[in-house]
Amino acid sequence: MVSLRWPVSVKGVVPVDGGVVLLRNERDEWELPGGRLEAGETPEECVAREIAEELGIEVRVGDLIDAWVYPVLPESSVLVLTYACEAVDATGLADLVMSDEHHDVGVFPVATLVTIPLPDGYRRSIERWHTR
Repeated sequence: MVSLRWPVSVKGVVPVDGGVVLLRNERDEWELPGGRLEAGETPEECVAREIAEELGIEVRVGDLIDAWVYPVLPESSVLVLTYACEAVDATGLADLVMSDEHHDVGVFPVATLVTIPLPDGYRRSIERWHTR
């Protein structure tokens, strides 16, 4: 029997100014903010920490929206958990200094997501959040 093991990435759908916050990564794709689950933390703690690190804002973490496997490379997959989040104060976005992980940040209305390079799993998670 083969045992599958994948890293876990916890992402957040963060609505701001009528849109959803996305970050552009090194593959020139847009993605939800968040990152790898660390030992000893819950998924909710992880997404709050990662969003604070990546966006400089505090969020309240809500319900789990989606879980999916993302094949990042042909031989490498990641289990992605997506949570609904609410920005406590989004003014930190204006002063954001990009990390080495990302090249840009944007706030996109849900209706425009079909026009940008966004992996299907992220798009599905955002649509599930939007139709709740």
